[in-house]
Amino acid sequence: MKNQESEGPIPLEWRSVFIDIVNSLVCGEYQSLNRINAVRPVSDGIKDQIRNYIEAYGEQLIPLPEETWQSSVCIYMGEHWDVLIDLWTMSEGRSDMVLSAKVFENDSEYEVDIGMVYVP
Repeated sequence: MKNQESEGPIPLEWRSVFIDIVNSLVCGEYQSLNRINAVRPVSDGIKDQIRNYIEAYGEQLIPLPEETWQSSVCIYMGEHWDVLIDLWTMSEGRSDMVLSAKVFENDSEYEVDIGMVYVP
């Protein structure tokens, strides 16, 4: 799983955390991001960036379908994994937007550091 040479799929054990994160975004509950297990505290600045970007994109986010895991990727960077989760909207299906995050291994557990939402 710690492959620094190429991107790989999102591990099964991380998926429920990303589902919870995106469900909070879908519901517009940005404050609840800090209550999700395994998520590092999210600053107000990051929450504002995510909210503003989603609003400016102009489409309604939907919960992650199973197909998300076919195109979302991670790559190990030496001390953490960089993660890109494809986001889906009501009208587009898979959108151009992604959720970026870093995943850190802490003993035998994982911690997610939410980055931002953007179009790469």
